[in-house]
Amino acid sequence: MGSATRESLAAAEARLSAAPSVTRQTGEQLLASGRVIEGSTQLRSVLSDPEAGRKGELVRTIFHSLDATASELLADMAGSRWSSTEQFLDAVEEIGIRAIARASGDDGTIEAELFSFAKAVGSNAELELALGSKLGDPQRRVDLVERLLVGRASEATVILMRYIVQNPRGRRIGELISHVADIVAHDADAIVVSLTAATEPTPAQLDRLRLSLAARYGRTPRFDVTVDPELVGGLRVQVGDEVIDGSISNRLADLRLRLAG
Repeated sequence: MGSATRESLAAAEARLSAAPSVTRQTGEQLLASGRVIEGSTQLRSVLSDPEAGRKGELVRTIFHSLDATASELLADMAGSRWSSTEQFLDAVEEIGIRAIARASGDDGTIEAELFSFAKAVGSNAELELALGSKLGDPQRRVDLVERLLVGRASEATVILMRYIVQNPRGRRIGELISHVADIVAHDADAIVVSLTAATEPTPAQLDRLRLSLAARYGRTPRFDVTVDPELVGGLRVQVGDEVIDGSISNRLADLRLRLAG
């Protein structure tokens, strides 16, 4: 991420925090606007031109049907400097997702539902292909998401999954679900922790780990737990790109390497 993007994204986050009224509709409208911009070569060209003046006013004119908060956020972002058009679109996506999470008063429910759905998709090749294929009508993917989730998941999760299958932008569905969960957690000053254990961790184990990770990272952990008996025992913890592997299987592998050496 370039310095211009970091500064502009931080400013957009601050404006979202200061907005007097943020609803799920605000987030949905931002995400929909991002899809329109991505699909228009002319719009992308104008918004990526550092010399193009009055970009904010242009966005207000084109997206005149947005609610007041979405309109101001999008116009301000369009008028800011970005390192690339892709990073501008990433930022619109992130602010839209944050708006939905914030309006929903997320307490970890959205991430838990996203984790659960990601596991269901990852364990079913046919479902993964149906939701992740770049071919076919995106509306059919939306219809499938609604059949699977409406009435079983929160409205915010359904909205986010609709967006994910409509607008993958070249990303695999599992990767995109994880990305969205990270943004939702970050907005609540939390972190997503991928936790793999040989057996289901006890509440006491999770509490101890939560305290330890909160002290280490300065954020509240939200766990995505996977049970893998092949670990034999212990835990494997992943936060972003950092992996802490305390599993017995890993220790045995290390021991075998030492003995072989």
